[in-house]
Order: sequence, then structure tokens, then C-alpha cells
Amino acid sequence: MELTELIIKSVVILVVFGLTLVIAMYSTWAERKVAAFIQDRPGPNRAGWGGLLQPMADAGKMFFKEDFIPRQANKWLFIAGPGLAMITALMTSAVIPFGNTFIYDGKAIAMQGVETNIGVLYVFGIVALGVYGIMIGGWASNNKFSLLGAIRAASQNISYEVAMGLSIIAILMMSGSLSLQEIVAQQHGGNWNIFYQPLGFIIFLVCAFAECNRTPFDLPECETELVGGYHTEYGSMKLGFYLFAEYINIFVSSAFMSTLYFGGYNYPGMDWVYTQLTGAFGATTGHNLASLIGTAVLFLKALSFIFFFMWVRWTLPRFRYDQLMDLGWKKLIPLALVNILITGAGILLLKPWLTALLQ
Repeated sequence: MELTELIIKSVVILVVFGLTLVIAMYSTWAERKVAAFIQDRPGPNRAGWGGLLQPMADAGKMFFKEDFIPRQANKWLFIAGPGLAMITALMTSAVIPFGNTFIYDGKAIAMQGVETNIGVLYVFGIVALGVYGIMIGGWASNNKFSLLGAIRAASQNISYEVAMGLSIIAILMMSGSLSLQEIVAQQHGGNWNIFYQPLGFIIFLVCAFAECNRTPFDLPECETELVGGYHTEYGSMKLGFYLFAEYINIFVSSAFMSTLYFGGYNYPGMDWVYTQLTGAFGATTGHNLASLIGTAVLFLKALSFIFFFMWVRWTLPRFRYDQLMDLGWKKLIPLALVNILITGAGILLLKPWLTALLQ
């Protein structure tokens, strides 16, 4: 890799990293604003115009709070838990294609942190590691409520990762690739996977709520039973890391769903926009502008999903834990298996007929 290309890839990685942090930071502000709108109250409106500086005020408050570690806690694991949760949350966005290629000096550079042909597998691998941050923090706290919350989180993640993985198998059967860039490319021209996999999308969406520990699946931090769950003993920036990691996971899940089911950076009329821009600004500049528009479209799709996460939080009540596990093992997994069978039958029986019809 040449030095120029290496510098550009580094800039892309830093931009993705920075945008992920900014979106997660302002998701805390949006969460309170959405809650206030639903509950007919103003929400944060003191720090900055419309409360826009509230996330910075919260960060300052947490940063300067006393850093407390319980006497009987395992000190190093207590510190490592929130750090691991934060690192794994940030690593997940590395393989998501945030736009089409960017042309610089005659070379096409992917607007993606890491280009790999096993992007889907990478995301699942990192997501599976994320639960270790919660488990380590809950166990190291030497608190029975924290330990119970950590065990709940582990059981919940295992249950819903199975259904989530099965729901994506249908996508992989259709695309024939584990590359997220390839999956997005196949959805060009409005050929979005949501039209072929509505059941798979619903299963994935429900599992995403459970994987992010969001209401109505926020049992690992259920305050009515477990005080604060796995982060009961945490304060200062360690608690902030856990809370911040949750919002990063929400953003990554939203971007991942947009990529798999809603065309990623593709949008209706994309070819027409590309033609108009290249005609007006030239091939290179027009292509880059069209890529930036596609990136904006992907972020708009992801932000719509983030709003949906918040809307559900203030609409649905929390499940009981037995209902949570029952839904995961007895409902979603069988539905995901049925979806795989339907997809396989469609590929074997309908695809040759459709190919012949189009020819």
C-alpha cells in the first residue's frame, strides 16, 4: 500500500471513529428529547440552545466525579470491564461501508475502515466479545446484583445471537458473499433485501434490541430487581463507558441493518444523481460528490433506526426474564429456521424461472 493511500485510509478510519463517538454522544441528548416529546415536557434546555451542550456537561460531570472502587472488588478486572465494552463497541463499525468509493489521484478508495470479504463474520465475532466486558465488570464488582445482571446479559446475548445469526444466513444465501461491500452492491437500483427478507429483518430487529440491552429487553440492568444490574458498583467515567458503549452499539446496529436490508448507501435515483453530478463537475469530482450523498443517505437511515430504538423504549414495558428467554428460544429461532427454508426453496425454484423470464 502506497503512502498516500495509507494516509487516506487512516483519515477514513479516524473520520468513522469520530462520527461514531459524536453520534453516540448526541444520542444521549436525543434520547432525553424523544422521551420529553412523548411525555409532553421540554427535556434538557439549559446547557446551550435546546440543550445541545448537555452531553458535554454530562461528560464533564462524569470525568470529575470521584473514581470509586469497592474494597472487595477485583481491581484490575473492575477497570478492564468497561474498557473492553467500549473497545469492542468501537471496533464493530470498522467493516461497515459508509459510502461508495472515493477517487483520489486516479485511485478508488473504499469509504470503509477495513476492507474485508468476511465483514459479516467480523461483526458477529466482535459482538460476541462485547459480552465479556459486561461479564467481567459484573463478576469483578463482588456484588450479587451485579453478578446476576452479568449472567442475565450473557444468557440473553447467547439466546439472541443464535436467532440473529440464523436470520442473516438467509441474506448470505441470497448474496453468496460475507462481504458487506458486495451485499450493498447487489442492492443497487432499489433491489433492497427488505423486499425479499421481511421476516428475517423483523427477527434481526428484535434481536438487535436484545443485543443492545435496550427496553423492552434491558433485563441485565433492571432497576426494579437488580438496583442497576452489572454496573451497580460503577461510577465516574467507568459507568460512562458502559453507557456510552450501549449507544455506540445502537448506532452500529442501525448502520448494520441499513446495510443488510435497506441498501446501505444506495437510494432511489442514485444513477441519475451520479450522471448529473459527473456532467456538471467532471468524472472525479462528480463521483466523489455522489459518494458523499450516498454516505449522508446511509447516516439518515441509521439515525431513523436510532429514533425507532428510542421510540420503543418509551412505548413498550419491560419483559419478564422468562418471557425474554421464551421469545428467543421458542419463537425467534424456529421462525429464523423457517425463513431459511423458505429462502432456500425460493432460490432453488424461483430464481431459475426469474432468470429465464428476464432473459
